[in-house]
This record gives sequence, C-alpha cells and structure tokens, in this order.
Amino acid sequence: MIHPPAVIIHGLAQASVALAPALPVTLLSARGAALYAGCAWWREIVAEARRRHARTPVTDILDCADAPGRAMAALRIGQRLLVLDPGPASDEIAEAAASVGAVILSRPPPSLDLATPGAARQLQQWLARRGDSHGEVR
Repeated sequence: MIHPPAVIIHGLAQASVALAPALPVTLLSARGAALYAGCAWWREIVAEARRRHARTPVTDILDCADAPGRAMAALRIGQRLLVLDPGPASDEIAEAAASVGAVILSRPPPSLDLATPGAARQLQQWLARRGDSHGEVR
C-alpha cells in the first residue's frame, strides 16, 4: 500500500500547517493517540482540517499502539486506516477491518513530526517526496 508522505500532527493547528502546501499528505496521529486523545478527537481534527483545505488530497492514519479495543472503537466510528501493534488480537481486528474496507498497519509509516523543532521548515521538501509502502497486520 502506498500513501502520500506522512506528517505527525498533534492538533488542528498542525494539521492546517501540514495541508497548507496543498500537496498530497498523510496526516498521522502521534504514537498511541487513540489511547490518550481518543478516536473521536482524531476524526474531528481530520474532518475540520479537510473542510479548511478541501482541495488538498489527504489520507489519515490513527495510531492505536497496542490497544485492540481502541482499534475496534476507531473502526466503529469510521476510521479506515489504523496502526496497531501486532499482538494476540491482530487477526480478529484485521478481519473486522477488512469487513468494513479498513486497513490495519503493523507499524507507522516514516514521518515528519511537526512537534519537532524546525520540522515546519522541512515540510515542503518532505511532502514533495514519494509515498512509502507499509506492512499490514495479517
């Protein structure tokens, strides 16, 4: 699976920064954001960012770390791309995801974290590169 370059965002302001260049981008939540910020929070951030930058092609991935329950909750509210660490429930979650047309990645894609000092200056160059392939949970 190939996605546009991934940018880790920690809120709506950073989502807007990531989408401002109007280049295809994958918005990636921080590691384990589904656990501490919640699935609904992520869906709202992405929806508002898409509304504000309607012409920018956006893919989004929610990182659920090692929490299959959060992955299931995310699937229930319409999240279609997730990161979930491989574990005992991986097959069950992958089956549930496939039944709704979602994909579970076993690791997050390489990314530029906008919380890193100086990352915003690197954004244009980062987004101009080609997307990467990522493994799926089986």
